[in-house]
Amino acid sequence: MHLHILGICGTFMGSLAALAREAGHRVTGCDAGVYPPMSEQLRALGIELIEGWDADQLKLSPDVFVVGNVVKRGMPLMEAILDAGVRYTSGPQWLAENVLQGRHVLAVAGTHGKTTTTAMLAWILDQAAPADAKPGFLVGGVPLNFGVSARLGGGNCFVIEADEYDTALFDKRSKFVHYRPRTAILNNLELDHADIFPDLAAIETQFHHLVRTVPSTGRLVVNARDEALARVLARGCWSEVQRFGTKREEPGGLCARGEPQAFDVLRGSLKLGRVEWDLLGEHNQMNALAAIAAAEHVGVAPEAAAAALAGFKNVRRRLELRGTAAGVAVYDDFAHHPTAMRSTIEGLRRKVGAGTRILAVFEPRSNTMKLGTMKAQLPWALEDADLAFALQGDYGWSVAEALAPLADRMQVEGSVDALVARIAAAAQPGDQVLCMSNGGFGGVHDKLLAALSTPPRHG
Repeated sequence: MHLHILGICGTFMGSLAALAREAGHRVTGCDAGVYPPMSEQLRALGIELIEGWDADQLKLSPDVFVVGNVVKRGMPLMEAILDAGVRYTSGPQWLAENVLQGRHVLAVAGTHGKTTTTAMLAWILDQAAPADAKPGFLVGGVPLNFGVSARLGGGNCFVIEADEYDTALFDKRSKFVHYRPRTAILNNLELDHADIFPDLAAIETQFHHLVRTVPSTGRLVVNARDEALARVLARGCWSEVQRFGTKREEPGGLCARGEPQAFDVLRGSLKLGRVEWDLLGEHNQMNALAAIAAAEHVGVAPEAAAAALAGFKNVRRRLELRGTAAGVAVYDDFAHHPTAMRSTIEGLRRKVGAGTRILAVFEPRSNTMKLGTMKAQLPWALEDADLAFALQGDYGWSVAEALAPLADRMQVEGSVDALVARIAAAAQPGDQVLCMSNGGFGGVHDKLLAALSTPPRHG
């Protein structure tokens, strides 16, 4: 089969392309910006990439056009596909029919932690499985343990990051309703994607649609601390529920005892295993509990799952140390929602202690943040940092006004270069600079390391 994928350089669509190629299909694709790192990965797989949405691509005559949700009406190729009446489908639909059908799907949903938890679960199952029955997976990032974002695997299990964002221009359901999981992690639920969801209740409805697809013999792994998820389950639940993050006196749920870097996994007061690893933050401790509970549903004992996590190396761009210059450490992190930003700063604070300065740097890049929907939460998100630096783009709202409660602890600039100059001037040996964005942030990490490495000029 020949697939031509529209929007192929996105994380999900690029991973789908890799799976299709691994399955023996011919794959071509296009995007508005054929950009690395996905473009490099795809070309290495022998996938032909085309820049832009030119209608001439119709002449490729693939068996099916796979349309990503970046595609809009009015794009020449999409209009040509519709006019010609040729076969097209969405990425999640193609994946469900050609990769997931007949397998035990373990889906990881939630506002925060999807990518990391998916990678954890895939790693646990990988370590527990024989060589000829390794799990397949699709992760919205590159797990350092695997070096690739997706693989078909040889076993019955397939682990997938389950996104609530809409599917395609012709299918406004959330992606995850296509996956039909037997095991579903519901990690947490907050308002996000304000460009397509008017409020939290609308997202809760989509999560309830996901719950409806899990069979009675399936398992829902649910964050016991999340009120929104409690409301989702109150609308109807037909599957076994395993809660995590419970209090120790609550029977049946999974909880942790100890610090996030070394903790016992408990069911009530019964110790099931112990996790000792390099990851930071209570959010990763919660992610681990979720992954352990999901793995148990496919026969991996919690003790074995906890032991496997000792070798887990996380995902690129999750508190990833990009380098050190002039005694200043520079980190890259994908955090872009206020809750995730606060959790990431708290995790770094646990590592470095109260006596070390943290300089938080962020850009409001997600569609939700650009709209200013959560600007009031930004001072709360950044309050544990010693200094905060932010990029002011064409957002229609003032970042400086939003951060005013931080007073002289914040600086806002209109360009990355000006921001780098500010940070470099403020940084001192021993400082930890945490750059947070769901995009490339204009190369701020390398620019900052270069600026810190350049001795100041005098006179």
